[in-house]
Amino acid sequence: MMDSRQRVQLALNHQPADRIPLDLGASPVTGMHVQSVYRLRQALGLDAPGTPVKIIEPYQNLGEIAPDLMEALGVDVVGVNPPRNMFGFRNEGWKSWTNFEGTPLLVPEGYNTIPESNGDVLMYPEGDRSVAPSGRMPQEGFYFDALARQEPIDDEALNVEDNLEEFSLLSEADLDYFTREVNRLYTHTDKAILANFGGTAFGDIALVPATWLKRPKGIRSVEEWYISTVSRRDYILKIFELQCEIALANLEKLHAAIGNRIDAIYMSGTDFGTQRGPFISPKTYSFLYQPFHKTLNDWVHRHTTWKIFMHSCGSTMALIPDFIDSGFDILNPVQWTAADMQPALLKQRFGQQVSFWGGGVDTQRTLPFGTPDDVRREVQTQMEIFGRGGGFVFNTIHNVQPQVPVANLLALYETFATWRNY
Repeated sequence: MMDSRQRVQLALNHQPADRIPLDLGASPVTGMHVQSVYRLRQALGLDAPGTPVKIIEPYQNLGEIAPDLMEALGVDVVGVNPPRNMFGFRNEGWKSWTNFEGTPLLVPEGYNTIPESNGDVLMYPEGDRSVAPSGRMPQEGFYFDALARQEPIDDEALNVEDNLEEFSLLSEADLDYFTREVNRLYTHTDKAILANFGGTAFGDIALVPATWLKRPKGIRSVEEWYISTVSRRDYILKIFELQCEIALANLEKLHAAIGNRIDAIYMSGTDFGTQRGPFISPKTYSFLYQPFHKTLNDWVHRHTTWKIFMHSCGSTMALIPDFIDSGFDILNPVQWTAADMQPALLKQRFGQQVSFWGGGVDTQRTLPFGTPDDVRREVQTQMEIFGRGGGFVFNTIHNVQPQVPVANLLALYETFATWRNY
């Protein structure tokens, strides 16, 4: 039997391996809410009751997919992510925390453990409570919402540099961190490596509020950013142009340090689809985003063996030909529940040009609200469609959410294990 790295590499080259590869937790969009991780670990007998689980991505409260859970499920991919999380502090200095539902957790020391008088939990950039909070988790909630800290906009005084504060050349410390992590995973595991180095997504709306910056300047509200892509297009284009220059320089530094020891790079997390159709027209994509996507992707294809991973939720059928022309090799999360995204049609039209990473089961309806039999049928059907001929890495449609019945979680991975052999 081949190892995980070989299995994923074959799949991404559109060849069937010995079995369909599995990802869980290698990226911020292919993971599992910490509550569901806790429940799954308990159901599999990996922990004694009450054993806490680490939150490794505080913004979405994603749980750690530890090596023992990876082994139990047969996970084939590991991730390398930036040294600081979405709120700007490191995942270290672990301390106890219990969420609203009562799940025992461990959180980094920067995680606020003092709820407000109304029960909400506020999060602060770099854990610094002397500045305005950048995130809020409502009482009884499961995630943080970014808080807009938009300063009044004076169009005459707008400075592109303000929206570039988070984009900079890699420091030697960060370059050393990425190099050590890649080398550790490459040497000590047989898993494929998906690397998220940051700084390469243009207009990712989750990043616009800059929850990790203490005093963000420029255009930082979600509404104002989307308006600006039309009303201040020259300003946005200048941001993208300079961001692209920085990203290219960083890719060169990273490749010089790690070579081809990663298998895929998480290049873009910008959402281009809604539930009912594309968020923008193909014309707007080709003008505003494609030149920069193509510049970065072309560099990667010329200089490395890395495959290029793109995340976009929603109905993107009309944009997929442009994504392919831009050089993306992998599409995620494969939201076939959105309009015009029929799985068989996706596989038929694009299955030889891109790999599908996700689409294994619906996380909005079937997994949380269906029966175990519903889950089994859906997982089997999607594996039969997307797995044929390679070009498929199994994952759910985006992250597994909280409050999923344990029976459905077990049905998901038991069915995958049964049907993963080509």
